[in-house]
Amino acid sequence: MHGLGPVFRRELAGYFVTPVAYVFIVIFLILTGIFTFELGNFFERNQSDLRAFFDFHPWLYLFLIPAVSMRLWAEERKTGTLELLMTLPVSRAAAVAGKFLAAWAFTGVALVLTFPVWITVNYLGRPDNGAIFFGYIGSLLMAGGFLAIGACISACTKSQVIAFILTVVVCFLFLLAGFSPVTNFLQGWAPPIIVDTIQSFSFLTRFDSIAKGVIDARDMVFFASLIVVCLFINGVVLESKKS
Repeated sequence: MHGLGPVFRRELAGYFVTPVAYVFIVIFLILTGIFTFELGNFFERNQSDLRAFFDFHPWLYLFLIPAVSMRLWAEERKTGTLELLMTLPVSRAAAVAGKFLAAWAFTGVALVLTFPVWITVNYLGRPDNGAIFFGYIGSLLMAGGFLAIGACISACTKSQVIAFILTVVVCFLFLLAGFSPVTNFLQGWAPPIIVDTIQSFSFLTRFDSIAKGVIDARDMVFFASLIVVCLFINGVVLESKKS
């Protein structure tokens, strides 16, 4: 993909030239601490694991990731720089992948900065660090899924506010697909194959398995496939807007 590197570097650097990136990271770290130690009862549980930490990631990402993804393409369309970008010697695939990877890397930086929580649980006990490591990998993959959905929606509108709201709604539906009240409601009238199919799209179900240290290739493939499909649609939408 010709031009991937320059797009990635430009976008990633763009996050740190304004205070917005630092505000996002600070908010993410503060909320992570509150959810883990206060709402998650980290110390009261008296268990040397990070379940209280990972359990809230899907809900944190539900609002924070759309705030990152909403500007990816909506801002380019609003300011008219999308047409300029498409005329540069950069392939459409490189532009789509570069912007997504930069946003994903930025999210990864915020996630890595939560390492004091990992240090804390190792100081207090002897956790399964392998399970914690894969919990981080699963969290990053889930964040990538949120971002890919958000990037796709951002490409469809000039309004960052609309992109944010629609992304929250769509991602919320992906979370609800595995929520117990929803699955219990579906089991009351829908055939098992429909319930299983809907549940298979759930971020909660997929991530919960990984966060427990249960590594199933199907969960990894799900998030990877979702990212690829959304980025493909992202490219198709941009092509349709250009014509």
